[in-house]
Amino acid sequence: MSRQIKLIWDFRGQASEKTAEHHEIHLKEYIAIEKFPLNITGFEVINDMHAIAFMVVTDENMIAVRDALKPHRGEVYVV
Repeated sequence: MSRQIKLIWDFRGQASEKTAEHHEIHLKEYIAIEKFPLNITGFEVINDMHAIAFMVVTDENMIAVRDALKPHRGEVYVV
């Protein structure tokens, strides 16, 4: 099984939670359009001024998604 990568978008400021929550909607739409094998997305509140949205992709799809969606960072996804 190939490695899974969690691509992360950071949002900061008072509206960071709502922005991250909304960004996740677009990530789900992108997954459906591109028919990716994984459908793992989410958003998390780090603190009152920082939230993230994320999607998990396989190693094979990481470069294409990175180039298309420009995440701020990524890390190996461990369940």
